[in-house]
Order: sequence, then C-alpha cells, then structure tokens
Amino acid sequence: MTSDSSSGSVDDEVRQLYERYLAAESDAECREIALEMGDLDGRRHAEIYAALEDE
Repeated sequence: MTSDSSSGSVDDEVRQLYERYLAAESDAECREIALEMGDLDGRRHAEIYAALEDE
C-alpha cells in the first residue's frame, strides 16, 4: 500500500485535531473538535471506498 500526498495531509489534519482536542479547555470545545474529527474520518473513508471501486 502506498501513501500519497492527500493521505499525508489527512494524517497532518488528524494530528492537529488530536493536539487541539488534548489542549481543549472545555467540554464544548472537545465536542466541537470531535465533530471535526468525525467529518474528517468520513472523508477519509469515502476516499478509501472510491479507490476500491476504481480497482
């Protein structure tokens, strides 16, 4: 399996969101970041499924 630049940028986004989550000062901020993580995860899965359909 190879890694391309889009997966690298997604990994960077995940890392940044996780760091923000750890530094969050309120439950509301944690929830907001968790929702962003969910959106990112959904996009990542959509890319994986699209790649599988192309095979």
